Amino acid sequence: MRTGVFVQVRLGSTRLPGKALLPLAGATVIQHVMRALIGVPADVHALLTDEASEAVLRPFAHREGFELLRGPDEDVLERYCLACRAYDVQRVVRATGDNPLTCPRMAVAIMEVHARTGADLSHYLRLPWGSGVEVVESAALFRAEREAQRQDERENLTTYLYRHPETFTIQEPIAPESADCVDARVTVDTPDDYEAVKSIFQELYIGFPIEAERIVAWYRLRGMGECSPEAGRGSVYA
Repeated sequence: MRTGVFVQVRLGSTRLPGKALLPLAGATVIQHVMRALIGVPADVHALLTDEASEAVLRPFAHREGFELLRGPDEDVLERYCLACRAYDVQRVVRATGDNPLTCPRMAVAIMEVHARTGADLSHYLRLPWGSGVEVVESAALFRAEREAQRQDERENLTTYLYRHPETFTIQEPIAPESADCVDARVTVDTPDDYEAVKSIFQELYIGFPIEAERIVAWYRLRGMGECSPEAGRGSVYA
């Protein structure tokens, strides 16, 4: 079975234009995403983007050992299905280009859960928002491609699957306690997000990806949000 690590990214954000190229600890946001994921075992690592972003992103992709594939702007589901066919993969690790604190250790761990359980779709609950990935079978994406009609089901890769648990097997384990921090937000979607992530990098980055456990320890040290070891561990999406 061939696996692809696919990162969706384009430069047309309205809330934070060009956020994937914002400087961060001597690189760009998208470079930190790729550096976090290049060590995740897979047959292919690729950025999935649109026509308007392709020329700008291609040098960054190649510099970090990633392929680049162009697909539709808004129809993210079709973009991923094109990539599955182009690279002949049966399993996808899905990440996004605004998450420079994607955790490689948690990505490998959820891949193992996914393979062991035979799920169609898997992800951890309660990880810091922006540190996790989804693992999804290409066959499930192809079915969604055929059946999904609503706009949000085309723009968001796995929305159709979550809406049809009677059809798809979904695994949603709670994150390990050391990586459990439901209130931590480490994605880059707004200027405030960017400033917060810069602060984390300034304090924790020493040249290699920052694992989720270190982020959670940083939040706990400051008493921020629901990140204490005693915090409730119910099924909250994160």
